[in-house]
Amino acid sequence: MELSEHIKTANVEDVTLRRPFHPALRGTLCVTSHHLLFSDRKDEASWQLLILLRNIDAIEKRTMGSSGTITIKCKDLLVLQLEIPGMEECLNIASSIEALSALESVTETYPFFYRPSHLNLHGPWGLSSTEQYYKQTERLWDRWRVSTVNSDFSVCPSYPRAVIVPREVDDEKLVQSARFRQGGRFPVLSYCHLRNGMVIMRSSQPLTGANRKRCKEDELLLQAVIDGSELGYIIDLRSAQQAQQARMTGGGFESKSCYSYWKRIHRHHERGKVLQESLIKLVEACSDPSHSVDRWLSKLENSKWLSHVHSALSTAGLVVECVERDGHSVLVHGSEGTDSTLLVSSLAQLILDPASRTLTGFLCLLERDWIQAGHPFQQRCAHSAFSHARLKQECPSFLLLLDCVWQVWRQFPLALEFSEALLLRLAQEVYASNYGTFLCNNEQERCAAGVKENTHCLFQSLLSPNIEEQYLNPLYEPTDLAIWPSVHPQSLQLWTGLFLRWTEYAQNMEEAREEMWSIMKEHREKAGPDRTNKTPSTHCDTLTPFENLMDELTIL
Repeated sequence: MELSEHIKTANVEDVTLRRPFHPALRGTLCVTSHHLLFSDRKDEASWQLLILLRNIDAIEKRTMGSSGTITIKCKDLLVLQLEIPGMEECLNIASSIEALSALESVTETYPFFYRPSHLNLHGPWGLSSTEQYYKQTERLWDRWRVSTVNSDFSVCPSYPRAVIVPREVDDEKLVQSARFRQGGRFPVLSYCHLRNGMVIMRSSQPLTGANRKRCKEDELLLQAVIDGSELGYIIDLRSAQQAQQARMTGGGFESKSCYSYWKRIHRHHERGKVLQESLIKLVEACSDPSHSVDRWLSKLENSKWLSHVHSALSTAGLVVECVERDGHSVLVHGSEGTDSTLLVSSLAQLILDPASRTLTGFLCLLERDWIQAGHPFQQRCAHSAFSHARLKQECPSFLLLLDCVWQVWRQFPLALEFSEALLLRLAQEVYASNYGTFLCNNEQERCAAGVKENTHCLFQSLLSPNIEEQYLNPLYEPTDLAIWPSVHPQSLQLWTGLFLRWTEYAQNMEEAREEMWSIMKEHREKAGPDRTNKTPSTHCDTLTPFENLMDELTIL
């Protein structure tokens, strides 16, 4: 079926648009295969609003006599209202939006049709790869190697073609270990700490089952990560009770008798439906301005969103403590190894690694540890917080990551090269994008769909000279030190820039922030090259939060 066949009414005149902070406008509404276009023509001037249909999470239609109203709720939390003359036109428009906003075929989505004049499809796609990371990390060369055992995706469908593993473990052992891990996600290297050579590994749960099955190859793989005299830590992102219960359904955990040099620590993390419902409750609380203070605080608490932020940051801090302070390698896993595992391991890298706190380094981190590592973006981001559809596999794990990074950015306003604007852009792009970066669920699916050959890379676009500047932090002062975010309840705040984005408060704050950044940038330019070519700070062992700076700048 052609996309155009879903369009029952292409154009409607005299449509009234109502949106936050703006007076109502009357104009023409057009429906295309991928966009909803509203055009307001007054005199010779023309104003247009273009909405990617993929960005629409839910619509509510109401007919009154010979006209109707469509309320559009977007995945970026924007809510619009369209008053359409003609009941039939209203129903047709609503039907078209519902069909075109939920296309099942990846190759029918807009990234496969997006062809801006300043970009071309030739040349390398993406910023980083497993091989590049290995070449750039000299500490890995003696004891680690790049394996292409998964070159045809037969060993692990959700892993990339190449992974980094201990040098003394051959590919046959990797195949056996993969058969012992859920989804084939055997332990692979995520990060090597340059100071002491300790590593962060990630995997899925072992399939020990009720009979306590063993896999010698899996045990040897983890033994190869550490010397016989060392101790490693397994951070299991489930409670001890959940891990025990998993054995009854074929899953399990690493027993002390079989993995004697590894100490297991349990840190419970919610995921899946629980996390998605938490987001829905939070957005519901933020969307109703009529709440009293008590009601608002009660709803915010009941959403438990900040509790999930706390869990992620505190567990990442635990991983960092093991690697940085205690000098031990860490294996992180939950059940599937595609959500909380990636969340914790990438946050730990942001805290530990100065390179991951630069704009380019952060995007490379997301590419390696989320996109190439097999986070199922298509399943997890099918809907946001407004959809009336029954929850399937939706889960805002990536949004939770961005919130945690924002907490770090707020506590350490000098430590990250990128600004909140980048996090907000990524929060929007992950749900609906012109680019192919977040399409599909893993590298195998992207290869089958021809994503790299037929779409543009978001990260490469963000680093274009004329775009990159929009996302830089003018306060940035690089440091080689680990940064330790506070996880005390008083230190964690609601991300107003995202969740209150379409309220008057957030709009005023955005204007103030832009003015502040403009002043800071002007001062830096006047300071000359000594201020822009900064050297990393190394005056103490660690950095702790400087939380009052942003408040002081806001007051100024």
